[in-house]
Amino acid sequence: MKQQTQNNTLTIQLAQALLKIDSVTPDDKGCQTIIADFLAPLGFQLESMPFGEVTNLWARKGTAKPLVVFAGHTDVVPTGPVEKWTHPPFSAQIDGDMLCARGAADMKSAIACFMVASERFIQDYPDHPGSIGYLITSDEEGPAVNGTVKVVETLEARQEKIDYCLVGEPSSDDKLGDSIKNGRRGSLNGELIIKGKQGHIAYPQLADNPVHKAVPALTALCAIEWDQGNAYFPPTSFQISNIQAGTGATNVIAAQCKVMFNFRFSTEHTPESLKQGVIACLSQFDLDYELSWNLSGLPFVTPAEGALIQATSDAIETVLGYRPTLSTGGGTSDGRFIAPTGAEVIEFGPINATIHQINEQVSVSDLNKLTDIYYHILVNLLIHPAD
Repeated sequence: MKQQTQNNTLTIQLAQALLKIDSVTPDDKGCQTIIADFLAPLGFQLESMPFGEVTNLWARKGTAKPLVVFAGHTDVVPTGPVEKWTHPPFSAQIDGDMLCARGAADMKSAIACFMVASERFIQDYPDHPGSIGYLITSDEEGPAVNGTVKVVETLEARQEKIDYCLVGEPSSDDKLGDSIKNGRRGSLNGELIIKGKQGHIAYPQLADNPVHKAVPALTALCAIEWDQGNAYFPPTSFQISNIQAGTGATNVIAAQCKVMFNFRFSTEHTPESLKQGVIACLSQFDLDYELSWNLSGLPFVTPAEGALIQATSDAIETVLGYRPTLSTGGGTSDGRFIAPTGAEVIEFGPINATIHQINEQVSVSDLNKLTDIYYHILVNLLIHPAD
């Protein structure tokens, strides 16, 4: 009977409604309509902010400070081979304690938890101080150029300031609430093209092999200790993701060698300092090259003593009986667009073990507990704020 009750909570019903929609990025396909229809009777003012083919929803209840925002995305990555899934990826079936669907962990289920926690909080505290907001996009899993970043630009232009932002990304590692992300590393991509001269492999004196010229330079780049990290971040990581050269024939020396690489960097570096470091290293070698850059995001960190981390840690302890650790590991998130406004930003959501995988799934009982935690976060921030 207990299992049946767990499976039929409003949180699970809303999660299943969202998960049954095949909203592969950047197509929302009506997920945000479900969210908006739920929030409107609670007193939220709704604002659709479409940019290009991306659907964004900004919802706010109240006008006073502080403004506590739940942020998330309704888009999901493609399913991969459907026949390899135990259950159809958009059927949102419950198997034992597991809710199985693409987007179950990343991150539609957390949005359902946001919604029910907000409803419960507003019912318990109808005249609550401060404001509650929702920033929902369908462009997190894609290029992320017409989603959260555009909404934040709009809010900033009209001086609408977010004080606290909780992003519902799956932050937990082994058990719910064991980790929250209080920052993320920056991400800087580089493309290096080393030029040579194509020729027959039997006559190397008539050619100039760019692969041979690339190897010592790349070895030197890989050997650099960029920094040692700091109290919040691990050391900056340089990783080569792709090397391309040649025509496909075994007897042709390539005309050029293209190398793609990435920095995941801490607050010890800026994009410019990393660029300068790469150029200084390459200058030690006799290379004819082109180098281009693409910045995916800057690093950000929310201090451990901040009100949002304290409110979240206290809420986790209230519901689960233990306190989380803080982490800045993993990839990027839309928090990188919100933090530069001065808001305290964290990511806290379900276990991340199956995100982007075949048979993505999340625990039903965890989602009901997560709803309780989100409720207590609102209470801690708006009703019983720390001194």
